[in-house]
Amino acid sequence: MEDFFQFEADFVHSLRCIPMQVRCKLDTCGIKLKLSDWNQMTTLEHQALVELPCTTESEIESYREYIEDLTLKHTGIPAAKLPIESHPEWLDFATVPASVQDKAEEIGVVITQQKWAALRPLERFALIKLSRSGHENKNFPKAMAEFHLL
Repeated sequence: MEDFFQFEADFVHSLRCIPMQVRCKLDTCGIKLKLSDWNQMTTLEHQALVELPCTTESEIESYREYIEDLTLKHTGIPAAKLPIESHPEWLDFATVPASVQDKAEEIGVVITQQKWAALRPLERFALIKLSRSGHENKNFPKAMAEFHLL
């Protein structure tokens, strides 16, 4: 199922950047994919990474194997591994991560636990990614507006 955000609109049609839904799947299956690796893949491969499910244990394993095969095929180097969190922050609807709350406060917003809980897991994932230091944070306010948090 395609689930793109409005704040991704400037690149989503060409898939020149890795969309949040694919980033979430990569974190779920424990693979770190560089943008340079992504850019070596074909449009059909990008679309497959968008559409392939990555929820159940067997889907997660299949997704991991597919991305590992693609990365090796296109770069000649095995895909980098990420630790898989047993309780990812984006699935925790009870606690707003400090990085998200801090970033929200920078733009004058407090995210209540109730508002955090009302978000879909992919929305929480996006806010977590967009609030991390070292990440280009220009889309954080756009995401906050899109998720009706402003």
